[in-house]
Amino acid sequence: MANTSQPGHRTALLASAIALLGLVSACGSESGTSSAPQPTEAPRTTSPDTGASTATAVTTAPSDTAGSASASARTDGRCHTSELRAAVGRVDPGAGQRNFPIVLTNTSDRTCTLYGYPGAAFVDASGKQLGPDPERAPSSPRTVTLSAGKSAWAGLSFSSPQISGARTATPAALLVTPPDERDPIKVEWKAGEVPVGGDESSVSVTALEPGTGP
Repeated sequence: MANTSQPGHRTALLASAIALLGLVSACGSESGTSSAPQPTEAPRTTSPDTGASTATAVTTAPSDTAGSASASARTDGRCHTSELRAAVGRVDPGAGQRNFPIVLTNTSDRTCTLYGYPGAAFVDASGKQLGPDPERAPSSPRTVTLSAGKSAWAGLSFSSPQISGARTATPAALLVTPPDERDPIKVEWKAGEVPVGGDESSVSVTALEPGTGP
């Protein structure tokens, strides 16, 4: 009996094993189809390389423009002869001296500066200089800023010829040269005789100051 029942038992075991294997295969197939799909990587959109994609934009502040209020108010360099008008003011006599203000006025539409002493020379009608160049009186020059229409002055002084006894001449004009310029401005001279030689004939000029006279 024992020998006849073993083949049947083996057959039963084999059938069970086959059935179990089929069940496992079915479960594996179902698991493969019902699992969540793997995420797919979305295609990248490539933007044009601008070379500054990660840089912060830098803006430059606009510089002061010509024509702005601050630009027009700036000092723009020294005053040139062509931008100035010269005049000789009234005589201011005192202690045997004759003193005249030489006035330079800014006729341009810009702000400019004057520094130091003006040149001065008396000339006759033909343009020939009369007497030596004026001496520079001791003083402390300073920069004078002239906006449009503003003036600076320097003092022109000499001893009265009637007192000093110096040799005299009557100039036709006074040539005034602004500091650091070569071209003079011709001003008609209406104040009579000036010393041109001999003792006590020196003429002096002071450094420029703001205004039109003392």
